Amino acid sequence: PYYVDINQNLFLEAYLHSSDPNLVLFLDTCVASPTPHNVTTVTYDIIRNGCVRDSTYSTYYSPYKHIVRFKFNAFQFVHSSPLVYLQCELAVCRAYDYSSRCYQGCITRSKREASS
Repeated sequence: PYYVDINQNLFLEAYLHSSDPNLVLFLDTCVASPTPHNVTTVTYDIIRNGCVRDSTYSTYYSPYKHIVRFKFNAFQFVHSSPLVYLQCELAVCRAYDYSSRCYQGCITRSKREASS
């Protein structure tokens, strides 16, 4: 666990350990939850489907394509324990495969029409 104050910058780095130099790492989704095992019911989206949802989120330059660096401000869920659990989903792709998830960026899904 990391102990931080509310609104303190929280810096994270994801690193892909691989001997293949032609792999790219992409941060697709990061959600926070007040519980460690349920990240679907009560969650706060930091980034979802490559789209930034938290105004304090920003990426940092990495000289390596197998390292992703980012930050956001620490927060606490209202009326909850002071703990916040973070779960992130990353994609690993072949470098320069522009049809892969890593090169698609933010994906917004169009809403479907409700049937009568």
